[in-house]
Order: sequence, then C-alpha cells, then structure tokens
Amino acid sequence: MAIKITSDSTCDLSPELLERYNISLLPLAVTLGEQVYHDGVDICPQNIFDHVTKTGQLPITAAINIVEYIDFFTPFLKEYDAVIHINIGSGFSSCHQNACLAAAELEHVYPVDSENLSTGQGFIVLEAAAAAQRGESVESILARLEDLKPRVDTSFVVDKLDYLAKGGRCSSAAALGANLLNLKPCILLAEGKMGVGKKYRGQWAKVLPGYARDRLAGKDIDKKRVFITSTSCTPEIQSELHVLLEAEGFEEILETTAGCTVTSHCGPNTLGVLFIRK
Repeated sequence: MAIKITSDSTCDLSPELLERYNISLLPLAVTLGEQVYHDGVDICPQNIFDHVTKTGQLPITAAINIVEYIDFFTPFLKEYDAVIHINIGSGFSSCHQNACLAAAELEHVYPVDSENLSTGQGFIVLEAAAAAQRGESVESILARLEDLKPRVDTSFVVDKLDYLAKGGRCSSAAALGANLLNLKPCILLAEGKMGVGKKYRGQWAKVLPGYARDRLAGKDIDKKRVFITSTSCTPEIQSELHVLLEAEGFEEILETTAGCTVTSHCGPNTLGVLFIRK
C-alpha cells in the first residue's frame, strides 16, 4: 500500500528532510498589514521581525480552510492509496478540525492531531513518513503515532515576552517585569497545551546550555534524534549546543529554523531542544 504523508507548514522541517522522506506541506497564511503571504513559501521570519519593528503590530496567522485541504489532498489520492496528514495541535489552531471536515468529503484521508507544534509536530511527521516508507499499513501508522504523541518533549526558552504580550498570551505587566528582571521563561508543551516551566535569569545565549541540561536530566531518552529549533540563532550558540548534545550521545542532531507561524507568536531569540522520551 502506497501512503502519502503530509503536514501543515507548522512542523518546521527542513527542505532536506521533506525531500528525504517524501513529505508535502500545506502552508498557513500569514498577513502583514494588508498583504497575505504563505508560511515558508513567500515569507521568512526576518520579514516578520522587520514588520513588527516598523509597525509595532504582530502578523495575523490563519488556519488552513476546508477547501484548501480538499484541493491539497485530492491530487495525492490519484497517486496513493491513502493520505495521512499530521496537523498542528488542535489546542493551537482550527487546522485539525478543518482537515477532518475536508477528509469527510473524501475517502482514505486520515488527519492526525499532533497535539504539538514546530519540530515537536515534526517528530510525529517523520515517524509517520519512515513507517510509510517501510510499507506499514494505515492502521499501524496511526497506532504508532498515538503511542508517540505523549512522548514528544517540546519546550522553548523565550528571550523576551514582547510578542507573547502583543498576542495576548501573557500580560504586558508580566512581560515588563520579566524583561526588567532579565528572566527567560521556558515554555513547555504537555497534553496539547502550553505552560510555563523554569524561569532562567541572565543573557539569553548564556542560559541556553543550562536549559538544555535541565530538559535532558533524569529522563529516559530515545537518543536517535534531537532538534535544536530556533527563530534566530547564531552559529556560536548552535555549535555550543551541538557539542553538548553530542556528548549526551544523540546520533542525529538537527538544527532547524522555526517557521513564520511560530515566529509570529514567540518573536526573535526563541530556542528549543526537542527530543523523544522512551
């Protein structure tokens, strides 16, 4: 059985990984002022930073609608026996709901709520794609993904809370207080929801190794793959974290840039170390 794996652009996988695993993405819309762009197609994170600096206004991101999903899935059904589509978590977007409504109009399309975002979602996409390449059935892949979802460890450290405050995800007073105290909160994802973990203090680049060690400590981790995912990251920071993760025994260390959807909400200087727990 030939199964096509697709996902929303919010999985933040690199073009190299998409090509290696034959994964196709459907981009979310990002609006800057009156101009509508498409995540990863005709807009990049720097465009967002420039827009916010110039106007003080965040971009507006929009979920993929039902018609867009139908138009996206239909050509693949002529070539493949089934399509498995991994959505950004339903707690963050209506994409999954819309994909399910589109799938109800078609046959052999199976939307999956990743309960995650960015490369946390990407882990689930890659697992599905690898299973499809091995020739597993739809039922086997779907069961595999349900087992995987609660084991994805997704977190990010945010330098400043300005974008989160502008988007209404924290108060302006909290953002001001964190900035004045030089606090860098760790944002955690669990059960499809976002929460705040440890708050680090100091310069953003300086706290990242400690954050990475904290996230890895005391966990039974699958060392096959780890992501360093950021909205902006210097080569020096990536190199330091790469060395740290290599010493932890990870076989594959992937460095990726978060797409425009995540960037729109978190802003510059946001970085996460994401992995799978056994």
